[in-house]
Formats: sequence, C-alpha cells, structure tokens
Amino acid sequence: MRSLIVTLDGPAGSGKSTVARLLARRLDLEFLDTGAMYRGLTALCLDHGVDPGGEPKPIVALAEAHPLRFDWSQNPPRLYAGDLDITGRLRDEDVTENVSALASLTPVRQVLVRTQQEIGQEHVGLVTEGRDQGSVVFPKAQVKFYLDAQPHVRAKRRAQQLRDAGKPADEKKILEKIMARDERDSTRTHGPLICPDDAERIDTTDMSLEEVVDLLERKVNERVDMGDASRAGQEASS
Repeated sequence: MRSLIVTLDGPAGSGKSTVARLLARRLDLEFLDTGAMYRGLTALCLDHGVDPGGEPKPIVALAEAHPLRFDWSQNPPRLYAGDLDITGRLRDEDVTENVSALASLTPVRQVLVRTQQEIGQEHVGLVTEGRDQGSVVFPKAQVKFYLDAQPHVRAKRRAQQLRDAGKPADEKKILEKIMARDERDSTRTHGPLICPDDAERIDTTDMSLEEVVDLLERKVNERVDMGDASRAGQEASS
C-alpha cells in the first residue's frame, strides 16, 4: 500500500461514500467514511437518551466511553461504538434527521477530528470522505476533490440508497432535508462545508458512478506520477 491521502469533500448525497469506497479499492488504499462516524455518534446519543443537538458535554462523554472504531478487515469497513456494531443504524431516519445538529457542535467535531487524524497517522494510505477532510482534518493531503451535484439528483441518489437498504424513501422530503442540511453545514462555525482552495471540484450531476470513479482514479495517478517526477528531478539536480 502506498503512502497517500486522498480527500473527498462535498454535500449530502453527492456520492462521496460510494465513490470513496470504490476509489480506495482501485488505488489499494483504505477507506475512511467520516460521515459514518458522525452518524454513528448520533445513533449512540439517540439510543442512550442523549440529545444529539443539545449540550456537548454528555455527547463528548459518550464518545469517549464508547470510542468509535472501524473493522478494517471487512469491505466496506464496519463501524463499532466500543464493542457494539452500529453499522446498521447509520442510515435510519432518526439518525439522518439529527446528524447535522450534532455535527454543528464544535466540541463534538473536535473529538471526531482528532480521532480521524489519529486514523490518518495509523493508516498512511487513505481515501477519506466528509465535509471538512481537505480543509480541516487533512489540510496537507496530496490529492483533494470536492464532489457536488444538483440537489434533485442528490435526493434521487439518497432515495435509491435507502431503497437498496430496504428502507422507505420519500424523495420530496429527502430533497427538502438535503437543502436544509446544505444551509446548516455551510454556515456552521467549526469545519463548515467548503471547497478547499487546492481541491478540484467535480460536478457529478450528469456522470455515472463508474465515470466518476474512473475520472478520479486517473487524476490521482496523474498527480502521483507528476509528484514522483518532480521529486526525481529535484534529487537529480541536487
């Protein structure tokens, strides 16, 4: 596995998780689903009677008492809170409705950002997706992308994702929630949803999943090859 961090940021429903998972497989890197971590902590709060959008202190205490970790031996990795596998809760409606409120809490984000950075130190080959990966968590990542798509397309994709998981999906309501979450995520104080200055923006509205993964794989390999050539040139001239 090569030493490389690739970040994929973007709004809800832009395909980050699926694209990141497939891209990691092609590049022989590990896949870090940071959105799952926020969803996992939200589920943990709901299941323990803690308000996900309330006072941060009990949420942070819950995160510390039940540390989130991935089982990297499975593909895609499964998420555990302590010894409990909570992967099946991540896309439940109550989690989706509350995750943005939890993610807006600065002390909570600080805890999860620290956890993500520790993962980055332990797993030097990563494709990581979220809303602040290239801007906050891994600002020195070698390759950064920002995936976006028209809201109605993102809503359609999220609805299909739910149906594929055997869950009900109202596309109109999903669209309303996506647009509301875009507003909250882009205006929060800590780790807002932005396109990093050094990230390449990819509009996936009219692209198939395979086309997106093909494009990103090609761009990553081009960047890595250019970096290798540049370093070789510097060594030869020194």
